[in-house]
Amino acid sequence: MSNDHPSEQPEHDQEQPLVQHLIELRDRLLRALLVILAIFLGLFYFANDIYTFVSAPLQALLPENSTMIATEVASPFLTPFKLTLFVSLFLSMPFLLFQIWSFIAPGLYQREKRIAIPLLISSILLFYAGIAFAYFVVFPLIFGFFTSIGPSNVTIMTDIGSYLDFVMKLFFAFGLAFEIPVATVLLILAGIVTPQGMAQKRPYVIVGCFVFGMLLTPPDVLSQALLAVPMWMLFELGLVFGRILKAPQAKEASEED
Repeated sequence: MSNDHPSEQPEHDQEQPLVQHLIELRDRLLRALLVILAIFLGLFYFANDIYTFVSAPLQALLPENSTMIATEVASPFLTPFKLTLFVSLFLSMPFLLFQIWSFIAPGLYQREKRIAIPLLISSILLFYAGIAFAYFVVFPLIFGFFTSIGPSNVTIMTDIGSYLDFVMKLFFAFGLAFEIPVATVLLILAGIVTPQGMAQKRPYVIVGCFVFGMLLTPPDVLSQALLAVPMWMLFELGLVFGRILKAPQAKEASEED
């Protein structure tokens, strides 16, 4: 027999039919798509301005009389279109995560909800922090490096489509990398690893950070280090919070015994 207190039971302890779950999932997916579409329609008029803002770190470092170019006929339209769609997805992320939370929350215990809500909010803020770090810190450094080492007789004229692919890859890489504290805390709270065990594996974590930095960034040491070092520091931050949150959980378990 379960020893859980009645208040610790899931909000809806009675199982629902699979069809009802699928209908709810469909409804939440439709809401998410409608929100993304609404944001996209509101931003599309400013698509060129958004692209100008995103390309500013490179534009500021281009040589005088040098501009970005479009090598394909449809690029002047499709590239800002794609960027606006990505921005709409980024901006709708809190609503998307809220829909995911609303779908899984009824099956969680109250104790799990108390932990999950701060982690959900933290994951959103950390994702946006990763994107901001990439734009304001990483882009000026790597574009300054790239534009300064080119041969003097080569004019830098970057294609707008190639630039978008490049920066979106970095946005996603840094956004996901900044989720490391959340992942670390979840692993510790789930009992999959212990804070002491993760601390002992620190050398492997550091090597893994540089390997992921190599895979997720352009093939230059500067970009790899700019991703790997923050990943390592975020791992240490997650380890600290994991220890803080694990202590009350261990105390509750000892009191129940």
